[in-house]
Amino acid sequence: MTARSVAIVLLVSFAALVAMPVGAAETFDIGLATSGARIDAVAVPARTSSAPTVVLVGGLHGDDASAAAVRAAVADYEQRGRRAVNLLAVPLANPDGAALAFPPQGVGYREHAESHVLWRWLGAQAPDLVLVTGDADSGLIEALSTQKVADMGLIPARHWSGKIADLSALRGGSEKSEAHAELDRRRGLAPRQFAEALAVHYGHDFDQPWYINAIALIARARLGDTQDVQRIVEPYLNGSKDSLAHPSELVLGGHIVFTELARRTGDPRYIAMVRKVGDLGFDASGQMLEAMPYNGEFSDAVFMGTVIVAQAGALTGETRYFDLADRHLRFMEKLDLRPDGLYRHQPATDAAWGRGNAFAALGLALVVSELPREHPGYAHALQSYRALMAALLPFQTRDGLWRNVIDHPGAYPEYSATAMIGFAMQHGLDNGWIEGPQYRQAVERAWLAIKSRTSSSGSFIDVCESTARMTSLEQYLQRAAILGPDARGGAMAMLFATELMDAHHPK
Repeated sequence: MTARSVAIVLLVSFAALVAMPVGAAETFDIGLATSGARIDAVAVPARTSSAPTVVLVGGLHGDDASAAAVRAAVADYEQRGRRAVNLLAVPLANPDGAALAFPPQGVGYREHAESHVLWRWLGAQAPDLVLVTGDADSGLIEALSTQKVADMGLIPARHWSGKIADLSALRGGSEKSEAHAELDRRRGLAPRQFAEALAVHYGHDFDQPWYINAIALIARARLGDTQDVQRIVEPYLNGSKDSLAHPSELVLGGHIVFTELARRTGDPRYIAMVRKVGDLGFDASGQMLEAMPYNGEFSDAVFMGTVIVAQAGALTGETRYFDLADRHLRFMEKLDLRPDGLYRHQPATDAAWGRGNAFAALGLALVVSELPREHPGYAHALQSYRALMAALLPFQTRDGLWRNVIDHPGAYPEYSATAMIGFAMQHGLDNGWIEGPQYRQAVERAWLAIKSRTSSSGSFIDVCESTARMTSLEQYLQRAAILGPDARGGAMAMLFATELMDAHHPK
């Protein structure tokens, strides 16, 4: 073959590559309609990730001509060789034709689900432009253009005719939206910056000695505020308050703050506080109970009841506490561990509630840290930890979160569970219990998702409300998703951030 022939072949090959689509369209769930119908979005990437993002919205009143127009536009754009924008599309935003209003009212996603799904998803994506097809938009365009979307910022929006020829936005040139600029700011935060910003809002009281406040205080201690944390918990040390005046599993879990302070200060009073909780697992004659009290059969108790007892063993050196931690873990596994490796929240229903699994992940990560390697329970706890991480990994969403019901497509992506699972995976990576790029990528994606959904004022997108004993999958799916400040979300995000901070800058 001559040099000229080779050159022609190379030119033809290059032209073919240029003409090829950059990547195939990807369909993924973004929520559920009131009826339970899944609401999907489609992504068609640009040649560069830094390209502007445009969202097409159709089907605001059901599966009509506007939905068909969006589907046709996606199919057309997918065939283009040169894509100037990252295209996201929601062809059928309202499968059941429910009444819509923007910004949404009522409890998300229990009320006006379709409006909440679209509004919050658009806020989290922070596109540069939204194009809405159809004659009536239920106030979406005005709301996007004049009100902060999910506390992110304004997003320019306008009507689209539905004709592919009129999609001038897909030729690029869109300016970065206010929401997009805010998203970039959030994603640029380092772990310490992020944690310090949240510490302004969370971790300043222990009036109720619950796990939520305890975890925020632990994060503050990790940030160097140990003396102030000591001041806050002092009433329980000097006898002016009784930490077990109203015992519950929330209170048992809250005592882990005393473990943190015992290790940082060496003060034996903190050890006594931890021992006091550990002793609840034994009867008057010193015999171990079947499990720690107050667990209510909830998977939460893999964290609430197991960790504090293992810490009692680590602080005192008494094997009986390690034995009890092992016994309690196995008791909870018999109640709530499903054959597929996920946890049901409690035996009344088989639903794999997001935070219920995250509590198990958090608990196992911390318990393995406390048990001596030579203790018979160590190998079992480590195996349980690894098995749960492997079971959770495939259910991480495209945006890096875990759902409020882990294995139910369309269930809303939940903030606190994502922070807790992200912490558990990072803790395992730090200690060599799990390894591989799949886990590191999962942590990176979870961290990006948490930063993306956290405002500088300490508000969050979609933290599940407190959840007691539910008796059906539907009840778990309809747990309120908090858009705003939340102490639980703040505590878990701070814990995750400080774990990453320590990983990047070892002590």
